Amino acid sequence: MENLDDIKYQTALKRVKRIKGFYTHLMVYIVINIALFIVNYQNLGPNEDFFGLRLFSTPIFWGIGVLAHGLSVFMPTWFLGKDWEERKIKELMEKQKSDNKWE
Repeated sequence: MENLDDIKYQTALKRVKRIKGFYTHLMVYIVINIALFIVNYQNLGPNEDFFGLRLFSTPIFWGIGVLAHGLSVFMPTWFLGKDWEERKIKELMEKQKSDNKWE
């Protein structure tokens, strides 16, 4: 029973680290992009438009990366269910047992 608790603890610890990694990525994204907006706004020329592609290219493409990171962290439990990984592991182990029954 202790082993099962250790496995659950390690799984939970791994999940917490992934969530923490996502939130760290999100905070860095927000801070850096705010700084970029401020710097770009201060360096606008007299006839330059604030809403140019140069200003928004970094947040857009980096934002796609942040979105992908968030989906990789939160989507599996939402989309595949709470115990999907455990069920899939058991299914694959059973299949492997049945494939090796003649050896």
